[in-house]
Amino acid sequence: MSAVQDARPQYQTALAQLDRLFATITPADLDRPTPCEEYTLRQLLNHVIGGIHRFAYMGEGGHAQDVVAAIDDPSDDGWTVVLDRARARVTAAWADDSKLGRPTFAPWGEVPGAIAVGGYVMELATHCWDIATALDDGFVLDDEVARTALAVAELVLPPESRVEGVPFGPVQPVAEDADVHTRLAAWMGRKA
Repeated sequence: MSAVQDARPQYQTALAQLDRLFATITPADLDRPTPCEEYTLRQLLNHVIGGIHRFAYMGEGGHAQDVVAAIDDPSDDGWTVVLDRARARVTAAWADDSKLGRPTFAPWGEVPGAIAVGGYVMELATHCWDIATALDDGFVLDDEVARTALAVAELVLPPESRVEGVPFGPVQPVAEDADVHTRLAAWMGRKA
């Protein structure tokens, strides 16, 4: 897993991408459907910010199962404020290099911190695609973040792992020349 031994820079790039996405969202967008069929855009934003706080909690030494990946919804125009708070917390929680080798209690079990970071790059990059797709406004996603996320996904989520209880659908077919974002979405079970 050498390509993702320290994926914190890619995670920070994914957070910056998320911040730019949030800046494009208006209150009128919040009830839009998303590729995550169980979530409206508002619910997905809630889940994404909650996931960032959960990842921060893990970096602070906590167990992922101790906290729900959700927040109390802010006002319709308060999403960037809650994202800023989550971003500051997760950045501080994972700033120490030694945490990459430390046992970390992720939603999928105990793993080295570096593996947890890679998993959260995968999650955040995928949800950035979900948000951009829901907005359908031509937002340009970061290719490097998606490449890192896809490498992690292909390693930790092989097609045969898609069993009951795993929150990812079967790998979806895509064209051979599909861009990296479409390939990532398809690997994560989205119909791109």
